[in-house]
Amino acid sequence: MTKLMLDWCSHKAAAYAVDNWHYSERMPLGKLVKVGVWENDQFVGAVIYGRGANANIGKSYDLNQTEICELVRVALKSHETEVSRIIAISLKLLKKQYRTLQLIISYADPAQDHVGTIYQAGGWIYSGTTNAAVQYFAGGRWKHRREVTGGAFGGCAVPNYQELPQRVRPPKHRYLMPLTKQMRQQVAPLAQAYPKNNSR
Repeated sequence: MTKLMLDWCSHKAAAYAVDNWHYSERMPLGKLVKVGVWENDQFVGAVIYGRGANANIGKSYDLNQTEICELVRVALKSHETEVSRIIAISLKLLKKQYRTLQLIISYADPAQDHVGTIYQAGGWIYSGTTNAAVQYFAGGRWKHRREVTGGAFGGCAVPNYQELPQRVRPPKHRYLMPLTKQMRQQVAPLAQAYPKNNSR
């Protein structure tokens, strides 16, 4: 039987997990909360929460920055426990530590052939897709507009960013996990049918 443990971990440990076991190979900007994952006493990755790139992430739900956050990375090596269970346990830790939180938001990127299967398995509410967004190529990678204009948490403005190579990033799938009964009632009307991965 697999021995599973989740606990807070260091930035160094979370960064190692992202660098080695997440497709982005990049830690998000801004303040982060890092939950480490161990199976049979071996470190197998991290679940990371943060404010995301959107400074107004809570505006649509009438929430301030202390009441909402984003699940920004699930970085795991080969493991035995279902990802949905790992996320569920991390949410319990998060809710216990940060009692003002009411809503968690996360995204699945169709460009990576993701439809949010792990969120569907965990009973998250699917609320449709984001808008398409323009990205700019700077510093060796594609960046959101807020990063090159300095509008993201920790972002640094790039001079004449309008002249950088551009592309349109397709919409992402949006999932919501309310942490209170009141918030669940508020976002329940937003629920849509779960998307399916047509390539499988």
